[in-house]
Amino acid sequence: MNVDFVSSILRFYATHGLPLPPLPLGAGFIPPPGGPINATPASLPLPNFTFQPAQVVQTCESIEESGDIERLGRFLWSLPVNPAICEALNKNETVLRARALVAFHCGNYRELYHILENHKFTKASHAKLQAMWLEAHYLEAEKARGRALGPVDKYRVRKKHPLPKTIWDGEQKTHCFKERTRTLLREWYIKDPYPNPSKKRELANATNLTPTQVGNWFKNRRQRDRAATAKNKFCCP
Repeated sequence: MNVDFVSSILRFYATHGLPLPPLPLGAGFIPPPGGPINATPASLPLPNFTFQPAQVVQTCESIEESGDIERLGRFLWSLPVNPAICEALNKNETVLRARALVAFHCGNYRELYHILENHKFTKASHAKLQAMWLEAHYLEAEKARGRALGPVDKYRVRKKHPLPKTIWDGEQKTHCFKERTRTLLREWYIKDPYPNPSKKRELANATNLTPTQVGNWFKNRRQRDRAATAKNKFCCP
């Protein structure tokens, strides 16, 4: 696998500020946020790339590691229709995980659930996919109820929508963050209690959480700090 091939794809579009090219949609892939991509100006020729399955997988890995999920969606959307290649890609864990990330990012939870329930993933992908499964169900429950969920609400959601065996090895899972994760989040909070989207993605990659979970942790921590400050002012005028 030539890594320079992947770099050349990403460097070309980043240099010219372009979305990845709007080619026919590959079978099973998800359109990017906002719908179809605008056509590229004819005055700027696009490189003639011929994608092989290994190259698609490597590119998905590179973009996923960067945390730019919207760009990942545009790449998947750009893949040309090729039945033989699509069949191979739709069985590849890296590509399936990329599709799941894009579906979660777009709020396409039905597609997310379909991917996670119908494909067996290795343990290395479990934590990230479990987080997306739970967070998606929490968000749907919040939208249906019109309010934020409390711990009891989340427990009921987990009971109603247990993790599928495709992303769970049967071990009991704690729904509290690990001490290392909490320590890292607290350290970042001290430096910046209002992280921007880029910092949230960086923290998500470092803690194996989703950007939404990171954002919710910071939001809840700010609320607790404000409540504690108000209580201290009331008790000690």
